[in-house]
Amino acid sequence: QVRLVESGGGLVQAGGSLRLSCAASGSIFSSSTMGWYRQAPGKQRELVATITSGGSNYGDSVKGRFTISRDNAKNTVYLQMNSLKPEDTAVYYCKYVNWPIVYWGQGTQVTVSS
Repeated sequence: QVRLVESGGGLVQAGGSLRLSCAASGSIFSSSTMGWYRQAPGKQRELVATITSGGSNYGDSVKGRFTISRDNAKNTVYLQMNSLKPEDTAVYYCKYVNWPIVYWGQGTQVTVSS
């Protein structure tokens, strides 16, 4: 079992920054993939960023603005979000994958005002 707890969401003005954290507990493997996805009202859940021991991957809409990082000693993954835009408003979900096992966090709301 893996439990994921997200934090760091909130309300920010356009152009501002936020840092999300996802703390994982349970049977965590450093070889796993962790990442962030988001879902805006009326839209499908989409990739924000993922990170493995081999590197990171970003959705096109956040490249150059968001940075994902991981602290294996703390079993925590971070998402630094800069130059936020109103279209970044969504619930952000943390995901843990140790194929074929997949876990999701409960999500944290990010709201960017114009």
